[in-house]
Order: sequence, then structure tokens, then C-alpha cells
Amino acid sequence: MKDVLSVCMATRNGSCYIREQLESILSQLGPDDELIVSDDASTDDTLAILRGYNDLRLRILTDNKFHSPVRNFEHVLLHARGNIIVLSDQDDIWLPGRLDLIHERLDDNVEQVSLIMLDGEIVDATGNCLDKSIFTANRVGRGILKNIYDNTYTGCCLAFTRPLLDIALPFPHRIPMHDMWLGILAEIFGQVEFVPEKTIQYRRHGLNTSFIRPTVYEQIARRLFLSFNLAIRSIDIKCFRHRTV
Repeated sequence: MKDVLSVCMATRNGSCYIREQLESILSQLGPDDELIVSDDASTDDTLAILRGYNDLRLRILTDNKFHSPVRNFEHVLLHARGNIIVLSDQDDIWLPGRLDLIHERLDDNVEQVSLIMLDGEIVDATGNCLDKSIFTANRVGRGILKNIYDNTYTGCCLAFTRPLLDIALPFPHRIPMHDMWLGILAEIFGQVEFVPEKTIQYRRHGLNTSFIRPTVYEQIARRLFLSFNLAIRSIDIKCFRHRTV
């Protein structure tokens, strides 16, 4: 039997593209799976679109005012019930078979810290291909120092087991993004796999802020905050494990 799976989506003013993404996810969910959406004070029709779906597998978390994708993702992850967690942006498109492949890679590892990153295409606002591989475009790969210096873990490509969630939450204040935090913790305490199959169309468009390059000062500060918090969390986890042995 497949393990119960939670898809966690964070939204904010996503009405332009969210309907297509919802359809691509719900068509793949099993009867016991769930899609949890945390909305961060949207002022467009995002909530109306979400509420228009009569599907018991869809849960909507509203009345949030984080104004932060990191805090919004933390909030939705805190409500996940499944043994396998899959992150989702509001504006991408999942390709058929994505969840089957995630089950194939993670169902046997749900008792340990395990994370996978799946490849995909980069497309524009209308779905035209800009790059055939996220992996190639971002030069993804393992390496704690590599990903502290220049993160290649992309949130919408990640799926992982609950033991990783247990050590990753709560997110420390001022970490740059949730995806690098999850990816590097998985490297430290478990296993990471890069899956070359393309299972997503990763949409790049004018409303997307993922590609805004921070200043040099911001980059240095982010790396320092990330490194410091990784060290503190690692010490806390190792001390806890030592006390429980």
C-alpha cells in the first residue's frame, strides 16, 4: 500500500495560474492523500478559486498575514498529516505520474530522513519551454558548502519524509528560504537523491520573485544566518538523540 501523502502549497495572489496547478495535483492524489493550501493575505481571486473546489482532500488555511513565503510554507507544513510531504508552488504544472514516482522513491524510506529533488522543464507564462532541465539550468548537486554558497535546492521540486519535517520545524528566523534549509538538513542527517525524470513545468513569469538577485551584502548575510542556524539545529538534534539513546 502507498503511504499517505501531503501536498503543501503556499499561495499569495496566485489567481492567474493556480487553477491549472490545482487540476494537475488533484488528478494525481489518492483517496487518503491531501492538498493543504496556506494563503498569505491574497487580495485577488485566489481564495474564491480554491473554495470553488468541492474536494474533501483539499484543505485551505486562511486569515494569515505572514507576507513571507518562508513563514507561509512553515505554516502549511505544520498542518501536514502524511508520511510523505511534497512541496508545491501556486503557478506550476505537474506532469502525469509525478506522485507515482515520488511514492516509488520514498515509500520504503518513510522511517528515515530522506529527500528527493525531481527535475522538470522551465516554461514561460504561456507554457513555452525556456529550458529543458531545471537541473542543468541551476547546476544542481549535493554539497553542504556548495548549497550554502549558492543554493540549488528548488522548493517546488522537493519531496521528503516526515522524519525530515520533524527536525526541520520550526524554521529559524531569518533563514533565506525554506528549500535550502530542508535540503541541507537532509544532507546532514539523512539521504538526498536527485531524480532526473522531468515531472513538473516550472513557470517563470513577470509576477514571480524567485529570480530577483539579492545584493552582495544580502548574500553574505544570508549565508551567515543559514550557517549559524544549521550549526545550532545540528547541535540540538544530536544532543536530543544522545539523551534518548
